[in-house]
Amino acid sequence: MEITSTAFENYGRIPKQYTCDGDDISPPLAWSDVPDGTKSLALIVDDPDAPDPTAPKMTWVHWVVVNLSPDLHELPEGCNIETLGSNVKVGVNDWKRTNYGGACPPIGEHRYFHKLYALDTELMQMNNPT
Repeated sequence: MEITSTAFENYGRIPKQYTCDGDDISPPLAWSDVPDGTKSLALIVDDPDAPDPTAPKMTWVHWVVVNLSPDLHELPEGCNIETLGSNVKVGVNDWKRTNYGGACPPIGEHRYFHKLYALDTELMQMNNPT
């Protein structure tokens, strides 16, 4: 699968509106080549450089979304728990929120990974505060 965004290039800077210094909204994401037999998709956005990229101590989770339909090929800018659909579940990120939390590095420049997983099942349960 390939995941892209019209808001920034691969290895490029994430625009301010998708960070804690801006509107802190999720960027538009699109993907292709979902494998046959996929039952659901899971998206995880994280930062492996927290808190300091010269001495990282943890991976900071920005967003966890599961049970995305394999027929879905994009998420629009600014989507959140209210707009994702009833079957979609979200996890609590490291800000203790269920919605996207944008880039907000305390020190230096960080890398942000947008990872999409094709699953052969739907997840039935998550510790979801909603």
